[in-house]
Amino acid sequence: MRKTGIAMMFLLLVLVLAGCGSGAPKADWELNIGGAVSNPLTVSYNDLVKMDQVDLTDILMEKSTGDDVITSWSGVSIAGLFEEAGAPADWSTVTAVAGDGYAIEISRDEMQDAIVALKDGGEWIATADPDHGPIRLVCPHSPGNRWVFQLKEIQVNQ
Repeated sequence: MRKTGIAMMFLLLVLVLAGCGSGAPKADWELNIGGAVSNPLTVSYNDLVKMDQVDLTDILMEKSTGDDVITSWSGVSIAGLFEEAGAPADWSTVTAVAGDGYAIEISRDEMQDAIVALKDGGEWIATADPDHGPIRLVCPHSPGNRWVFQLKEIQVNQ
């Protein structure tokens, strides 16, 4: 009887400790924010996980195939990151750069409400879609083919 009680206590302890983590996967990834900013930033994946998260729900994602899909994303507000980096109030575009070097210029209007997404549909991108993660630039006011996956760098342009 005593052995059963000890085993139950051990099992309970394991379950409690398992529930204490954030559940975020580990990822060796950094995002650099530079260009026309007064305080260039380098934030790790772990840093992003710890920041306040924004939820974008019922976002129309226009795919390059012509299909439209309703999606939901969670991540860190670009506006908050730009504020921390000291982006000028009159910035006009950004250049978003992926891990493989792909780069695209995105207008200020398209960047409205944009986030650095960590989750797609409630699932961590790093584990659910590792070929497109661990982070992704999601711009709800632009077509999905302009959303940069494996985001590595954002250059703010004036």
